Amino acid sequence: MIDFAGKVELSKNETSQRAFGRSTRSVHGEIDGRRANANHALITPIVQTATYTFDDTADVRAFMDAKMWGGLPGREEYGRYGNPTVQAVEARIAALENGGAAMLFPSGMSAVTQVLLSILPTGSQVIFTDDCYKKTRQFCNIFLARLGIESVAVPMGDYEALEAAIQPNTRLIISESPTNPYLRVADLNRLAAIAGKHQRIKTIIDATFATPINQRPLDFGIDLVVHSATKYLSGHNDIMAGVAVGEAGLIHALRQSQGVLGGITDPHAAYLLERGLKTLELRVTRQNQTAQAVAEALEAHPKVERVWYPGLASHPDHEVARQQMSGFGGVVSFEIAPIENEDVLDTTSRFIDAMKIPYIAPSLGGVESLIEQPSLMSYYELSTEERLNIGMKDNLVRFAIGIEDTADILFDIEQALAQI
Repeated sequence: MIDFAGKVELSKNETSQRAFGRSTRSVHGEIDGRRANANHALITPIVQTATYTFDDTADVRAFMDAKMWGGLPGREEYGRYGNPTVQAVEARIAALENGGAAMLFPSGMSAVTQVLLSILPTGSQVIFTDDCYKKTRQFCNIFLARLGIESVAVPMGDYEALEAAIQPNTRLIISESPTNPYLRVADLNRLAAIAGKHQRIKTIIDATFATPINQRPLDFGIDLVVHSATKYLSGHNDIMAGVAVGEAGLIHALRQSQGVLGGITDPHAAYLLERGLKTLELRVTRQNQTAQAVAEALEAHPKVERVWYPGLASHPDHEVARQQMSGFGGVVSFEIAPIENEDVLDTTSRFIDAMKIPYIAPSLGGVESLIEQPSLMSYYELSTEERLNIGMKDNLVRFAIGIEDTADILFDIEQALAQI
């Protein structure tokens, strides 16, 4: 317990061993005794090397013998199989997600594609929710089909349809939580329970929008969690990276595939990712708070038709989000109300152009606010009718909130809405 003076007093049932909070884990990872980096450096060094040397043939033999039984800690032979800087970041992210191990990739899509290629055999089936990221759906429908792997889409939130889609050859269920751009939240307990009825089915959640600060899918029985670490985990819009986290044995099996497929993260990107992780909890907490204020203000505004944010009672998954998330994230999606005799695409563009703080850009999760019209940024090649058929409205705005002052963002939204 902590008294009013801030002094910590351990009860008889407590020991010095405790579960550290998310901000502490973001800075330090797991704390187990003294931590030491090479040359007594406080910061994890960038080990910029493609290969590793051996003292003599006996050293090679000892390494190869150990490799057959899991390897030697801190010892590698070639950069495609491991790097100390990368490994330090992997350990930190695994601690944040309550996972046994983590594996870095050069991008979020690389994490998704390499995991799917490693898990799914020819003749198998993968089920994904229809609100999954566009490129994930394309990979399943186009590239996996070439390998004889069937892909089935089910409506997000329809767990009866999900269960009905399962076949004897189903090996994987994949979803996002929250999704992009409507921020739908999967019922992770229910998803894990459905898969748990079938011994050979694994579950994957892309939790990029949530971050391990707001939600940890592994705690609900999900097998693997993936992130585009380009987004919140890095937090500064300056690197590309992805990560998969899960039980140590599963990650070890995936790592063997990584050595063949070759999608690895370079040590300098890993170093920048670790730097971003140290402020993850601080940034996400600020973004959660601002996003909630923005969502509430937008929902009350007469020029906004609808707001999509899990922190609002009006969101279809609000109750599920409230039960399994500690914060609702930094992305708010909303629909601009139509103006008579004006195309809604143009009205929405005028609003976005009137905003002063956010940059017009894809991506999310950084310290700078970003804003976009998904109909233009991601679905420009489709007609309005085709976009509507897949649930993408021309008046939809996705606002990825940064760490600017909440009052400034609210003022910017108000002045921009006043101009349409």
